[in-house]
Amino acid sequence: MRGHAQHEHDHGHDHHGHEPSGCGAGHHPSVESIVDRAERLCQDRGLQFTRLRRDVLAEVAGEHRPLGAYDIAERMSAPGRRVAAVSVYRALDFLTEQGFVHRISSRNAFVSCGHEHGEGAGLVFLICRTCGGIDEMTAPAVENALGETLAVAGFTPTSRILEVEGECGACRGRVGALAEPVE
Repeated sequence: MRGHAQHEHDHGHDHHGHEPSGCGAGHHPSVESIVDRAERLCQDRGLQFTRLRRDVLAEVAGEHRPLGAYDIAERMSAPGRRVAAVSVYRALDFLTEQGFVHRISSRNAFVSCGHEHGEGAGLVFLICRTCGGIDEMTAPAVENALGETLAVAGFTPTSRILEVEGECGACRGRVGALAEPVE
């Protein structure tokens, strides 16, 4: 799959989960640039980018691994100021609709996206079972085959996000390095 997948982004791929030593290190946009981009796009689209929406996006963007709504609510809460998970879910719905975050269904969690995808662009998330990292990419060949299958079935999807679980190259490399005999 990796050989046939085409990266949507000119900077490689986002590996949500690895620390800076992991794959895609230093390539994930900064929290500030993600929030600034969202604010600018909301303004262009005539949408309100409320304080809660901003804070939820900043929380998700600041963590390079998927976060659930309850985790986000907990992180945003302070003594005497509890943030309700339902409010976080509402903000996440908005952020997802606008393409600022993506929902990873198998984890019921969210990752930020600092990139613009075309209307209805299909995404493929490669989820590493070892480190929990997630790579976001497009795969035109998969998209074309899926489009043909959907057309034959007469099915109109509301989203085209595929999730593939396995082991990333960085984790495979660590396992391979551990298995090599030391002389």
